[in-house]
Amino acid sequence: MADPIGTILIADDQADIREALALVLRAEGFSTKGAASPAEAALLLDAGGIDALLLDLNFATDTTSGDDGMRLLASVKTVHPDLPVVVLTGWGSVDLAVRALRAGAADFLEKPWENVRLITVLRSQIALLRARSTAASLTRPAAQGEIIGTCAAMRAMLSLVAKIAQADVPVLITGESGTGKGLVARHIAASSRRRNKPFVTLDLGSVPESLIESELFGHARGAFTDAKSDRIGRFEIASGGVLFLDEIGNASLATQARLLSVLEDGMITRVGETATRRVDVRVIAATNADLNRLIEAGRFRRDLLFRLNTVEIALPPLRMRGDDIVLLAADCLTRSAARHDRDVTAFAPDALAALAAHHWPGNVRELAHVIERAVLLADDGTITRAHLSLDPQPEAPFERMTLDQAERYLVQRAMAEAGGDVEAAARRLGLSRSAFYRRLPQIRT
Repeated sequence: MADPIGTILIADDQADIREALALVLRAEGFSTKGAASPAEAALLLDAGGIDALLLDLNFATDTTSGDDGMRLLASVKTVHPDLPVVVLTGWGSVDLAVRALRAGAADFLEKPWENVRLITVLRSQIALLRARSTAASLTRPAAQGEIIGTCAAMRAMLSLVAKIAQADVPVLITGESGTGKGLVARHIAASSRRRNKPFVTLDLGSVPESLIESELFGHARGAFTDAKSDRIGRFEIASGGVLFLDEIGNASLATQARLLSVLEDGMITRVGETATRRVDVRVIAATNADLNRLIEAGRFRRDLLFRLNTVEIALPPLRMRGDDIVLLAADCLTRSAARHDRDVTAFAPDALAALAAHHWPGNVRELAHVIERAVLLADDGTITRAHLSLDPQPEAPFERMTLDQAERYLVQRAMAEAGGDVEAAARRLGLSRSAFYRRLPQIRT
């Protein structure tokens, strides 16, 4: 049998509800555990191995206010702050759902739930949890909240973030997959005037097209099949705070048109309604796509890009960050060793050389996976090259390259060797700064 997608704890006082949810989830590849009370849920959470909590807000001792569920939610977010919590309510209370979301819940579902939405929400929340975990080596321990990066490109990025964090304008974060765009978005929000307000996320690449507008703007009861009650959207939930739209390049043209309208006038309309509602949201968007190419292909609106990129922050790929690779690897080693209770504390010289030479197509996320695996394999406290299990990367076979490919390779290598310093990289290749800059867009695609 294949490994489960994740383990869901279902906390609901009704046995038939727990069993119905378990049947749906197991059929989709999840494993489940059940809890009939907040106390039982807390014990199971403390035992570990839970990837997400599906929490009923109304238990037998209090069937209408949701106070039992809210107390458990507060406790969970204190003891297990990263655990995704999806709340369930059978009373159709938008106010209660908003209270839960502002208290740290990741999403909410109404009873009777929609199976497609249930599965979509849990899959995306578990995927987000794991992506954050594997990319966590971009930051130092949470108490410090400091982003690791000493190369010129990261210093320039952090300087720009410091300048614009307080300015209440849209931000577009670009960069390859795995470079830490979501973490930078959180850093901006935490450094802004909205730091104590909601930070709400939506990955536009993980939500079915048929549900995106409902997720963003909400819907009215009866707006479409299975819309059994009113639903609040992410813009309303984030009002007063920050909405992070990841993978913005995946939005359809219809969704783009509605996003543009909200950015222009601050008004949203729920699906199935005609009344407008005002929202106060700072939008931070991110993409690993070349939006200008999508515009040329007719797949992205130029006017929306202008609205989103009042400030654009480009994250450098890991291969262009020079000595940062070793710093990040050391941080990841510390985290992984602590997480798995392994006495692994150092890299052998051949391992450090292999880390520095690797191309890292998966960026920080790939590095985290590689180091975690090496921590598990190392048996004498030191990680060697063999423990890293990196594919060999011979020197570029120029005789089989086109001119464009050879130029791309040389520019990438110069940037990596220069630690992201454009002027130093240009000098290595004997190019002027302007001539080198003209070649940079080509290697980022």
